[in-house]
Amino acid sequence: MTVRQKITPFLWFDQQAEEAANFYVSLFKNSKIVQVTRYGEAGPGPAGSAMIVEFQLEGLAFIALNGGPHFRFNEAISLSVDCQSQAEVDELWEKLSAGGSPGQCAWLKDKYGLSWQIVPNILPKLLGDPDAAKSTRVMRAMMQMTKIDIQTLQRAYDGK
Repeated sequence: MTVRQKITPFLWFDQQAEEAANFYVSLFKNSKIVQVTRYGEAGPGPAGSAMIVEFQLEGLAFIALNGGPHFRFNEAISLSVDCQSQAEVDELWEKLSAGGSPGQCAWLKDKYGLSWQIVPNILPKLLGDPDAAKSTRVMRAMMQMTKIDIQTLQRAYDGK
């Protein structure tokens, strides 16, 4: 018996739930498709097409639904990814923004319209420094960026 997490993000797609889940699973280690429930002959979707896709990204469970064009994603919710290095930021930014659109300050929309934040794990430390001059310089530098550049943030932090 599979134990479900108490709270699970539920993502509404038009008809791309299975495609999106496979794409997301391909980007992150420790990720997999758990189960696909398909529409039957009497369902509202084409028989055999995915209705619900359960998947995991880095061990976190998600549910995706092919619910039709009634609802769209917007920036009111995003998935924030904690990155360990500039290489990880660069790789995820490139893959997730392909076919989508970059936003400001680490935000992007993927080709399905889902918003993501690709955040190097040093950013909260730099922004949270008790020295207001340092954290202000980092904030100003970040506000000029789409994809976050760690070296530029560090130079701003150092006052260079």
